Amino acid sequence: MAGTRAPEDAYTAEPFVPEGGTLAALREAAAGCRGCPLHRAATQTVFGTGPAPARLMLVGEQPGDQEDRQGKPFVGPAGKLLDRALAEAGLDPAQAYVTNAVKHFKFTRAEPRKRRIHKAPSLREATACGPWLAAELALVEPELIVVLGATAGKALLGSSFRVNQVRGTVLEEEIHGRPERLVPTVHPSAVLRADDRERAYEGLVADLKVAVSTLGPLK
Repeated sequence: MAGTRAPEDAYTAEPFVPEGGTLAALREAAAGCRGCPLHRAATQTVFGTGPAPARLMLVGEQPGDQEDRQGKPFVGPAGKLLDRALAEAGLDPAQAYVTNAVKHFKFTRAEPRKRRIHKAPSLREATACGPWLAAELALVEPELIVVLGATAGKALLGSSFRVNQVRGTVLEEEIHGRPERLVPTVHPSAVLRADDRERAYEGLVADLKVAVSTLGPLK
């Protein structure tokens, strides 16, 4: 019967998102989110961090292994590379609000005690998490969003999004009812996986410099 379904079967975080309030209130509510099945295996919800309002918002895919353990976004190897790239592009990471399209770590592993291996979230899972991102946008009110990778792009811009077709360009779209400017680029984890890591890193920095020129000096 429909009335006996678990909350995660509805694939929406909407019932868990409080109306109004602060980022702290959102973060506290998100800790109990069961808007999709990903909460079952993850250690904890990994919510966004940073100032609000903020001129710049960075949106990634989902937490990784280290983020899941520490409860903060972009604290693993990809996050360290992103911080370096931001600084090289002229952006202070501390002045940006950083979050993910999906707030729980999705992973697989061949055996129970083996290392947890990242698994890309589905569009359905990203859509389920959309109400959290909408609430963050409403409070952070960014002037510019840097979209990190294909999953974040599809969550924000739809399933037809292709990061390599639009990376390093400025897009103007309505996102969750708000007119937004966005600069897509690759996810820093893609740089770490690249055969030519140096060239991939330079491409990420070049895209972030587009964000700098669009936004102007961050003070």
